[in-house]
Amino acid sequence: MKKITLQVQNQFLVQKQEQLLSWLTDCVLLLDKQIGDIHIALMSDDELLALNQQYLDRQDYTDVITFDYSTAKTMNCDIAVSTDRVSENATHEGVGVENELARVLIHGVLHCVGYSDKTTTDKQIMRKKEDEMLKRFHVEHKLL
Repeated sequence: MKKITLQVQNQFLVQKQEQLLSWLTDCVLLLDKQIGDIHIALMSDDELLALNQQYLDRQDYTDVITFDYSTAKTMNCDIAVSTDRVSENATHEGVGVENELARVLIHGVLHCVGYSDKTTTDKQIMRKKEDEMLKRFHVEHKLL
């Protein structure tokens, strides 16, 4: 069975995990993709930095990395998230940790459907879509 799985590799506590994964499933379907194998790994800054160095040849900390294996109709990907960045970003942005985790997860999903964050304009377009997805499922899933 194809599904979204979540693995926590540190002491990070995911509140409302079932609602979070249900919301993310709805987001993927709303983006006109079928659910394939979507694996989410929550890890430390250092673990995500190691992936960034090994696979992307980048030397900087980041909040999320997406490895996209999707086909035209089905989303398949690995999404790696730094819980350290999520917590710090949430504090900096004045939002809850759950809200920030949802934002970085939908950010990763959006990369799988063609959104980019390479330029300032691309970042603005992507952030607008992230916000739209966060608002759309706020009430239905009682997530945020």
